[in-house]
Amino acid sequence: MTDTRNEAGPPRLASALMASGSLTTDWLPSYQAVPREEFVPDRIWPGVADGTRQNPLVHRNVDPQAWLEAVYSDIPLTTQWDDGNHQGDGLGTAPTSSSSMPTMVFSMLADLDADAGMRVLEIGTGTGWNCALLAHRLGDANVTSIEYDAQVARDARAALTSAGYSPTLLVGDGRAGHPLGAPFDRVIATCSIGTLPPAWIEQTRPGGVIVAPYGTEYGGENIVRLVVGDDGAASGRFTRSSAFMRLRQQRTERPLVDAYLHGVPWPAGGTATETDLSPAATGSWLAQFVIGLRVPGAFWRAERYDDGAYTLWLYSTDGTGSWATADYEKGRSTYAVVQFGPRRLWDEVEAAYHWWAQRGEPSADRFGLTVTATRESTTVTPWLDDPANTLTA
Repeated sequence: MTDTRNEAGPPRLASALMASGSLTTDWLPSYQAVPREEFVPDRIWPGVADGTRQNPLVHRNVDPQAWLEAVYSDIPLTTQWDDGNHQGDGLGTAPTSSSSMPTMVFSMLADLDADAGMRVLEIGTGTGWNCALLAHRLGDANVTSIEYDAQVARDARAALTSAGYSPTLLVGDGRAGHPLGAPFDRVIATCSIGTLPPAWIEQTRPGGVIVAPYGTEYGGENIVRLVVGDDGAASGRFTRSSAFMRLRQQRTERPLVDAYLHGVPWPAGGTATETDLSPAATGSWLAQFVIGLRVPGAFWRAERYDDGAYTLWLYSTDGTGSWATADYEKGRSTYAVVQFGPRRLWDEVEAAYHWWAQRGEPSADRFGLTVTATRESTTVTPWLDDPANTLTA
């Protein structure tokens, strides 16, 4: 095919990224030197900029122009489904590896604030593009990247070698970091986490930075930028909304309804009440995120009906077996609620939502985390505006 990289592709995308502020002048030389297309496989499922949907397969050998246009669009590109078990050209069940949206790639690199001479640990090599950008900026010797999926790692290594880069590439569980290479000045994760692995803090020098997509169990996700202190704790704010694939070892198995109702027909002994808070109000990405910060150990599902009504199911994950339902119907001003178990989950969600609303619905960048680590686990304390202003239930 005709090489159009220097015509319509990279310059146009670079202009858009610089206009949005995500690509800064210090990263522009790396963008120009490391073409995204050299790290994108022939088969991709283009995503959308404002969601998690995927479009049909685009094959480089079948439609090279469509492939190139997708590569140089500001969208994520799914490159693997179902941990590599997907067959055929259709959509798989769950995307499990991708080339991230360029806006997110360069925004996170800006958050990382890595400078010459700094040593960076990357969790999630993926296609290798982000790793190559770091290697170009910092030098091969200063970049270590860990990928769990062996085939994804092989493909990334081949792409990096072909492009002329040779950072340290490891296959393994990214939660453990790379103790033999520690301490690092910067750690960046290209997968979502719900719990910050203690090794990431232990292996980051005091004053070092950790950048990672952080999602609550309830829902929503944002990039967090943490600075490691002399005391071994890490603290910092969220910087922007995100929607990354979960770190494989932190994926959650969410039981179906019968695990809570035990075969007893709903309302299964639950207590019926009403609320004037629409379940729909709690469903935005940011609302879910804030609720998740204040209501740990809970998740939701929606049971939808043909007329647009739905039942919001809430479930506990703390072993109490608590659950709740809230019924949404368009045009209503009150909504039926049923709750069961020692936790009144709808009451918790409603209180968290009202807490947020009473403060003017603060944006995600006003929230932050303080994370303290032991050898085995981390303790996360969320806060609003200042680490001293912790969120309490």
